Amino acid sequence: MKNTKSMHPTVFNTLHSSGQEELESLYKDWAKKYDYDVIELIGYIGHIIATELLLKYLKNPELRILDAGCGTGLVGGVLSQKGFQNVVGVDFSQAMLEQAGDKDVYQSLELADLTEEFVFEDKTFDAVICAGTFTCAHVGPDALIEMVRVTKIGGYISFTVREQEWDSAPYAEVIARLEALGKWQRIEQCFTEYNLKEGASCQLCLYRVC
Repeated sequence: MKNTKSMHPTVFNTLHSSGQEELESLYKDWAKKYDYDVIELIGYIGHIIATELLLKYLKNPELRILDAGCGTGLVGGVLSQKGFQNVVGVDFSQAMLEQAGDKDVYQSLELADLTEEFVFEDKTFDAVICAGTFTCAHVGPDALIEMVRVTKIGGYISFTVREQEWDSAPYAEVIARLEALGKWQRIEQCFTEYNLKEGASCQLCLYRVC
C-alpha cells in the first residue's frame, strides 16, 4: 500500500507497523487526538455503517454486545445513542481504552489482544461488532473464529474489513470455511465507502451465528 497525499501520516504508520509493540506505541501517542483525526480529517465512517447494519436486525436494547477492538469508543457512542447500554468493549491499547472510558458508554472495558484466544466463555454475547479493527497490520481473519465462538446461536456479527486487508489476507477463505461448517450464515455483505476523505473502501459484513 502506497502513501498518498490523502492518507493521514499516523494512519499510514499504523497500517505499516512492524508488530504489536510498535502499534501499541503509535496508539498511545495518538489516543487523545484519534477521534478528531479519524472523523474530521480522514472522514472515517466504519463505526457508523457497522452499527447501523447491526441495528437493522438487533432491536432489543437489553441484549449484550461485544465491541471487539473498541478503540476510543466510537461504536459504543453510536450504540448508546440508540439506547444500547449493555456493551462490553475490548482493545489492546490501554491509552485508547482510557479515552473510551471517558465516554461512559460501556458496561465494562477490558484490555485484550484480539490476535489471541478471547477470554470470554462460549456463547456469551448476543452480538459482536468489530469496526475498523480488521485492517492492515492489526487483527487478522482468525479472530472471526473466536467471534463466532463467543456469540450465542442466532446472534449477529457485524464487521468491516479494509479493502487492502481483504485483498491481502484470507478473509474470504475463513468466512467460507465457517459457512461450510455450519457455524454462521451470511445476512448482508457489500463493498462500500470507509474513509471518505482518504478514498478508502471496505467490505461491510453481517453474519448470523448458527
